[in-house]
Amino acid sequence: MGTEHKERKKRPLIIRILLGICAAMLVIAALVFGFFGYLTIVEYTPEDVEDIAVSDGTGTMLKPGEEIDLISWNIGYCGLSAQEDFFMDGGSRSLPHSKAQVETNVEAVTSYLAAEDPAVVFLQEVDRDSNRSFHIDQVNAVEEALPGRDVSFANNYVVAFIPYPIPPLGSMDAGILTGTTYHVTSATRIQLPCPFSWPLRLGNLKRCLLVSRLPIEGTEQELVLVNLHLEAYDDGEGKRLQTQMLAELIEDEYQKGNYVIAAGDFNQSFSSTDLSNYPVISEDLWQAGALDVTAFGDHWQFLQDTGSPTCRSLDRAYDPSDENFQFYMIDGFIVSDNLTVTQMSTVDLGFEHSDHNPIKLSVTLP
Repeated sequence: MGTEHKERKKRPLIIRILLGICAAMLVIAALVFGFFGYLTIVEYTPEDVEDIAVSDGTGTMLKPGEEIDLISWNIGYCGLSAQEDFFMDGGSRSLPHSKAQVETNVEAVTSYLAAEDPAVVFLQEVDRDSNRSFHIDQVNAVEEALPGRDVSFANNYVVAFIPYPIPPLGSMDAGILTGTTYHVTSATRIQLPCPFSWPLRLGNLKRCLLVSRLPIEGTEQELVLVNLHLEAYDDGEGKRLQTQMLAELIEDEYQKGNYVIAAGDFNQSFSSTDLSNYPVISEDLWQAGALDVTAFGDHWQFLQDTGSPTCRSLDRAYDPSDENFQFYMIDGFIVSDNLTVTQMSTVDLGFEHSDHNPIKLSVTLP
């Protein structure tokens, strides 16, 4: 009798515990479902083609025979300076060390651009209102540093909240920016294929091309500028499809008789580039893709200067004395052969304020 009585008293307690666990699991499931439902409702879903506003600058008309200086730079949202690493590349951090460091990087990047004063600037990973850069408006900072330019900005990363890792990345409002001292008649955002499906798609970039059209005085031709930042963390299929779309777009512009410059972070090395100075150190680190230049036809110039690397690994803080540090050649220019290239170089800034180095180009119109 005593043993049976004890068993009857235990059973309700066990049932209560099980019911409590079930209730907690249901609450957690409801919260997770609600969170992903919210992200799905507010997901950034741009149109395939969208007109982009061009700031009211004082751009001058481009003239035949002019030499044009250009800079392209992935500024790493001014949060990936030399002391930083990043969890997606094998590091441990998700956010920069401090807001003060991001402010220092913004000042350094904009001061460099102001001193160089290029006629055209292509920037990638520019934050407008993102948690990872302490909500500093870098678009505004660039416009203030380079006044009197026709500037356009296209979002490629808009997420209400990214919950991973710890601390979480949080909210995102970022994109690519093109600015020029020349008059721009129009700017267009062209959506690139996204290789991710739901729910991974919710927290990933919606990559795009930013196409700016510059009329040339006394002609019917245009200089077409294409700013880009192609896929980084896919299995390779995303990069392939996005590169194919880029190739078709610039070929179409060339066949119209226009002059074309595509620039930015390809996350790929051109197959024509000698990479012997930057071998693969470890298969465990992030690896760049390979862009097959023969898929573009015969009238394109593929330009990557290997004198200095364009990008460093983010598996750890930058250490220039480490012979086993991984470097990459993933930023470059594709230029139509109806333009004369007079100079192209990678500028070695020691990755002090970004995980990428800027690249410079000079071309001359006929």
